Amino acid sequence: MSDAKASSRLHVLGAAGSPYTRKVIAALRYRHIPYALHWGSHRSPMPGFPEAKVKLLPTVYFPQADGGYEAQVDSTPILARLEREYSGRALVPSDPVIAFLDHLIEDFADEWLTKAMFHYRWAREADIAHAGPQLVFWHNTTTSNADAKAASDFISKRQIDRLYVVGSNATTAATIEQSYERLVDVLEALIQPAGFVMGARPGTADFGLYGQLTQLGVVDPSPAALCAERAPRLRAWIDLMEDLSGLEPQDTHWLARDQALTRLAPLLAEIGRVYVPFLYANAQAAQAGQPSFETIIDGRAWTQPTFAYQAKCLGWLKDHAKSLSAHDAAACRAILADTGCEVLFEIN
Repeated sequence: MSDAKASSRLHVLGAAGSPYTRKVIAALRYRHIPYALHWGSHRSPMPGFPEAKVKLLPTVYFPQADGGYEAQVDSTPILARLEREYSGRALVPSDPVIAFLDHLIEDFADEWLTKAMFHYRWAREADIAHAGPQLVFWHNTTTSNADAKAASDFISKRQIDRLYVVGSNATTAATIEQSYERLVDVLEALIQPAGFVMGARPGTADFGLYGQLTQLGVVDPSPAALCAERAPRLRAWIDLMEDLSGLEPQDTHWLARDQALTRLAPLLAEIGRVYVPFLYANAQAAQAGQPSFETIIDGRAWTQPTFAYQAKCLGWLKDHAKSLSAHDAAACRAILADTGCEVLFEIN
């Protein structure tokens, strides 16, 4: 890290209930990048800082040479920018094959596991009753009880009314919940050999999973109880991921190619079972200009609005696959064979 970088803190606008905020902050801690965290809302940026083109959390304000700041949103490009601008303690594996798998798992966490996070928070009365006040007091602990009740009711109704946007509905509920249950079991076994998904050091995949699990595995009663009961190792891992500033990673700590097939097979099979079919159905609908789509995922009907961003996610994954050398692409295909993810290396 340059002296200029070391003396210039990043400023971050985020929320405790935002899994992407938690993902980025934990990554900054691990990478020893100085930052100042401002708890707040994307609807009210801090005074004196530029507005982001799209208001999302977290918003990271990168210091500029003229003394100002550049606002950036979206956790994946934020972490990618940090990889380019700050040296040491990298999040992207040095092996191109393992780096592709890291990208795929991070994308799954960000774009599929968030469906479970939103679904569990707003689909059951016990979780709704917990989430509404929590979101209010996360924003401002001095809010009066009367104001908190009104705000909680408003937020809860708004979020429940938006469940359909992420694909949570009566048709898809079983698919979402069973995928989460399987994932908890998979991760419980996966982190045992070396401590992290990507080996004995965390990659972007680990931080992506961690971000969603800060809510699913800790905050919201129903999925948190499930995690505690079925996966005590994973529950502990969530707490440890919060601050890995004392970990001393070595390049040899990354998962090796000859380990990837055995270690990652159950996780890749889950991604191929639910997320990859969703990506292709969504992208096809986006290309056809359809506002919503229906498909079959895990043997059940799936219906939801079309997401342009997630169509881009598929494009980025396929572009990453195409960028690999023939030798590395062959190695990736061998690891992904029969998982459902191998279609990412098909030409179309």
